[in-house]
Amino acid sequence: MSTDKPHNTNKGLHINIQPLRTKSAIETAKFFLSRNRHADRDLLLFLFGINTGLRASDIVIRKVGEFRHTKKPYIIEQKTGKQRRLNLTNLSDMIDQYIFGKNDDDWLFPSQKPGYHLTVNGVYRIMDKLGQEMDRDDLGTHTLRKTFGYHYYRKTHDIATLMAIFNHSSQEITKRYIGITEDEIDNSLNDFSIGI
Repeated sequence: MSTDKPHNTNKGLHINIQPLRTKSAIETAKFFLSRNRHADRDLLLFLFGINTGLRASDIVIRKVGEFRHTKKPYIIEQKTGKQRRLNLTNLSDMIDQYIFGKNDDDWLFPSQKPGYHLTVNGVYRIMDKLGQEMDRDDLGTHTLRKTFGYHYYRKTHDIATLMAIFNHSSQEITKRYIGITEDEIDNSLNDFSIGI
């Protein structure tokens, strides 16, 4: 019996979700996101995620009023219950333009369904579609957070602060999470050979 639904070839497989490691990959992602039906929302969601390092579950529940007249709002992280101050200085113009004309109690990232916010699953679908457009099968909701962490570490080399931002229990967990450990292993093996 045949169905019209596409077959998910990744179902049941563990996919190692990766950050976008290069500026070129980030620009490519921005290009594809700016061409879709919800370009304004999806592009801001992407930039918001890679510039804050928040989990998708903390991004989708934001309200417009949290970002009006402030570049450094406080939020409570759902998973940890901890308060965190965001620094949105570099995104403030884009956010201001995006929220212009919206009510303070509107969802920052609304769903297609009126009155509802985008879900984490909705973010996954956006990232999955982006992965298809970029010919990658390693993008997901954690790509946003991992991209923030990867570039923060590459710029500052401050793994202790990044560990605190992510609320991880060890620096090694943070390095593994953002893909630095994998990069270090790959780099160490580039010039390594035996008997060749």
